[in-house]
Amino acid sequence: MHMNRAGLDLVTAFEGWRAKAYRDVTGIWTIGYGHTSAAGSPTVKAGMTLTREEGMAILHADLKRFAEAVRPLIKVELNANQFSALLSFAFNVGPANFGRSSVLRYVNQKRFAEVPARLSLWNKAGGRVLRGLSRRRAAEGALFLAPPTATDGRNEADEMHQAGGRVTQRQGKSALQSSTNRAAAGLTLAVVIEQLGEMLSLAERTAGLAPDGLDWHVIAWPLALSLGAVVLGIYIIRERMKKSTEYGV
Repeated sequence: MHMNRAGLDLVTAFEGWRAKAYRDVTGIWTIGYGHTSAAGSPTVKAGMTLTREEGMAILHADLKRFAEAVRPLIKVELNANQFSALLSFAFNVGPANFGRSSVLRYVNQKRFAEVPARLSLWNKAGGRVLRGLSRRRAAEGALFLAPPTATDGRNEADEMHQAGGRVTQRQGKSALQSSTNRAAAGLTLAVVIEQLGEMLSLAERTAGLAPDGLDWHVIAWPLALSLGAVVLGIYIIRERMKKSTEYGV
């Protein structure tokens, strides 16, 4: 079993991307998506830089190594969400800490409902509670309890090209197939129509009050704001359609 898409999204979100080597809160040199020398090659040094493509390839290699270390410690059957949540946790705290944690003990006792509470205990670094770690443990707990989907068994490593570490593009869907697109378009069009109505109403009121007819200087700013809302609405619809085609959402 390997990390699924939900787990990979969780890890990349909380690790964040850094193209240049830096020291984390505990003073360890880190780069890319949370890669340290302890995770394996390459060794992280001051001044080191990576491209995002290189960083993603390293992350997949790191996750593969961590999965190989974590898998033998788990004595019960897990679904892909459960395993991915535990792999994210181990990636963050290290296989040794994972191996002696109450998280693993509760998992192997099949006390699954209590695992998120065990995860939440691991929210400290340098002896102090970190809000980022608390949020990560909560996200891992939520993923652990999330019901699996039809795609959860997919191996994320299989989506990478052997050369260069690029992730293959997921199959998208047509713009009209996306329920998110339809909702966004409907809401945006409603705002656009409302703004157009406000523009016309303001123009009529201004023309009625002005002795010489419509005074464009009076409505210039409201008109500009309304036009801006229309342009923004069109942009949102276009971006939503583009995203559905590229990422299937």
